[in-house]
Amino acid sequence: MNNKVFIIAELSANHNNNLDLALKTIDAIADTGADAVKVQTYTADSLTLNVDNEYFGPRKDGLWKGKTLYELYEKGSLPYEWHITLKEYTEKLGMVFFSSPFDFNAVDFLETLDVPLYKIASPEITDIPLIKYVAEKGKPMIISTGMAALEDIDLAVNTCRNAGNNDITLLKCTSEYPAPISMANLKTMNNLAETFGVKVGLSDHTFGSTLPIAATVLGAQVIEKHIVLDRESGGIDAAFSLEPEEFKNMVKGVREASEVLGDITYNLTDRNKLRRRSLFVSSNVNSGDVISTENIKSVRPGNGLHPQYYSEVIGKTFTKNVSAGTPLSFDLIQD
Repeated sequence: MNNKVFIIAELSANHNNNLDLALKTIDAIADTGADAVKVQTYTADSLTLNVDNEYFGPRKDGLWKGKTLYELYEKGSLPYEWHITLKEYTEKLGMVFFSSPFDFNAVDFLETLDVPLYKIASPEITDIPLIKYVAEKGKPMIISTGMAALEDIDLAVNTCRNAGNNDITLLKCTSEYPAPISMANLKTMNNLAETFGVKVGLSDHTFGSTLPIAATVLGAQVIEKHIVLDRESGGIDAAFSLEPEEFKNMVKGVREASEVLGDITYNLTDRNKLRRRSLFVSSNVNSGDVISTENIKSVRPGNGLHPQYYSEVIGKTFTKNVSAGTPLSFDLIQD
């Protein structure tokens, strides 16, 4: 990551188990101006159990009502054999390709692809063995905090640091799908930076661009957002994903918000200096005339003496004949 906001397009499960759709989505991501494509590397068995009981049975409400966790993850998993194709294609288009691993096998597999960084998903923030294993690879760590209490975040950050990995970015995240803006609590993002001394950003599940732009203004260094080619075509995460044109507009908004922030500076351009007021001779005067409120004025432009000298020069005399409209200078004034 460089000085600009690092924008991640999350492919997630919106590939619909169709490699061609995944590649077309990456094409669309490149066109939006995003910096990276992120996928998720798991199998259903690495996330849950294929058991039909009160813990693992069909969901009773929410976006995925009627689906068991196993069915959901089976449908959403990205085939391992696709990863190299998607990585090469992403990098060919000038973007970074990386992933969220969900078990040790996924990490080992991603290491064979030499991914440049890792993301820990919100539900995995308490999987300390996994975080330790990933952190030991020595690559930048992005960790979502949507399902974490303060002590969970502290444990995860310290696990990374104890593994010798200090390149940590924490993402403020609201783990609702979709997430209402009223639950954003973006002030928490900067508190994460202050509390843990890390880079911060936003993993956003709201619909629209308001939150990413607001987070950028507050200092986010990373923005992550789901993308889908067409919400109507479905996809596990389609309901809270942006379509390409919407994503492109979000990227534009984030870039503009970042540019607006600029640097801390109080420098004035010469043009602006000249657009301010200064002291001018306001009527024709002769050498020896007394300077008064009748023959000098504070007006635009800024070629004359600074107005702070107005009271100081009143009562002094002119050293030469001066015509109206001449910038007042100390050369024209006798002490």
